[in-house]
Amino acid sequence: QVQLVESGGGLVQPGGSLRLSCAASGRIFSINAMGWYRQAPGKERELVAAITSGGSTNYADSVKGRFTISRDNAKNTVYLSMNSLEPEDTAVYYCNANLITSWGRTYEYWGQGTQVTVSS
Repeated sequence: QVQLVESGGGLVQPGGSLRLSCAASGRIFSINAMGWYRQAPGKERELVAAITSGGSTNYADSVKGRFTISRDNAKNTVYLSMNSLEPEDTAVYYCNANLITSWGRTYEYWGQGTQVTVSS
């Protein structure tokens, strides 16, 4: 049993910053990678950023240079620091984890989503 719990969303003005957190808990043996996806109204869910347990990162072109993904392996937690936010960043942000459970199976899990709204 694995759960991903997200926090940190909210309303922010253009140019502002937010930091999202996602903590994975349960019978986890190891985490291969964690990432953030987002889905805006009328659009498909898209990858925002991802990070492996070793620290390799990948970003969508639209957020590169503005967002930073990081993780605390000891806490099974991933963060998304969002700077210079734009109205186009408004979406529901979902945490994702690819992990191996304590009984040896690889699964992909999703968080419940947290709303980020960028508006004046």
